[in-house]
Formats: sequence, C-alpha cells, structure tokens
Amino acid sequence: MKTSRRDEIVDAAMALAREKGLDAVSMRALAARLELTPMALYGYFRGKDDLLDAIVGRLLGLLPEPDPAAPPLERLGVLAGGVRVLAKDHPAVVTLLFTRPSVTEDAVVAVDRIYQALLDAGVPDAQVGRLERLLTTFVLGFVISETQGRFSEGNRDMRSRRALLGPDELPAHHRLGPLLDPQVDWDAEFDADLADLVTVIERAART
Repeated sequence: MKTSRRDEIVDAAMALAREKGLDAVSMRALAARLELTPMALYGYFRGKDDLLDAIVGRLLGLLPEPDPAAPPLERLGVLAGGVRVLAKDHPAVVTLLFTRPSVTEDAVVAVDRIYQALLDAGVPDAQVGRLERLLTTFVLGFVISETQGRFSEGNRDMRSRRALLGPDELPAHHRLGPLLDPQVDWDAEFDADLADLVTVIERAART
C-alpha cells in the first residue's frame, strides 16, 4: 500500500468526523474532501475498516509514553489518564477505541505497554490478558460515557427517574435518593475506580 499521503488522509478523516460525525466518514466523502477519486484512496487503505483501524492507531499513538523506570502501577495510571485526555480531545472518534481491534503498530505498542506494566507488577502471565481487558474496558467505558453524554447532568436526573414509580416499585432508588442526587465529581470517581482496579491487580500479583 502507498504511504506518502497516509497521514494526510487520516487527518482528513478525523477532521470530517469532528465536523459531521463518525457516520459521515466514508471513502467517497473523504475522497471528495481531498479532491481525489475514491479509487485513489484504495491505494492507501483497503477499505473503510482499514481506515478506521488507522484512526485507532493514530489515537493510541498520541498516548503519553510512561517512564519505563517508573513503578508499573504508576505507568498504568499514566496510560489510563492519557486515554481520558485523548477522549476529551477527540470525542468524535474515541468510540472507535471501544469497537475496533488494536491492529496497527501504534495500537499494538500501546497494548504491549499495558502488558509489560502488568508483568512488571508481578501479575502471572496467564492473568495478564484478562486484567488488560478488565482495565481497558473500564477506562474506555468511563471516558466514552463522559464524552458522549451518558454522564451529563441532564442524563443523570435521578429525581425524575424516581418520580416514574413509587417506593414499592423502586425501593432502592428511593432509599438512595439523597446520595444519588448530588453532582458527581468525575475526576474523583475516575481516580477511585482506577484505585479499585489497582487493588484487583495487586491481589492477582500476590497469587
């Protein structure tokens, strides 16, 4: 495949997603934006899936590289925080991290850093894959919920939800009402959730 304009094409695809949404990204729309024929793009990408994988690689390539001499769990925290920053900077395409595999060089390197940090933390080889999936699923789920609106105050109107049914039908909602209503400090919650996962990793390392 050609490489000379590959970065330019990925940039254009990300800009198109930012302006019109991810669903607007197609080989035809991208070709028109770059004043190319659709067939010309196939010299750089085998199809839309290949292009989307390249965007994933670009995103993961933007993650900070933790200091390899830093404690392994600290390195995991740096990567997790980097994903959160990445999601806020590129909300239009961040969902791809949840739906596409890590198949490009940049993407595979990012995953390898997580594997290595888990190994360095003492996690048994057989547990590394599972804990990587647990960690990345939490981080991606959190940041996508945060950037795509699930955690927005409008979507967290717990009083309106409780009003749908009485205490007999929603006993837990009504009992927890005073605790569920206040605005959530998402920074603190992310840190607390990550700390809980670190505890799971530490427990696995002791087995």
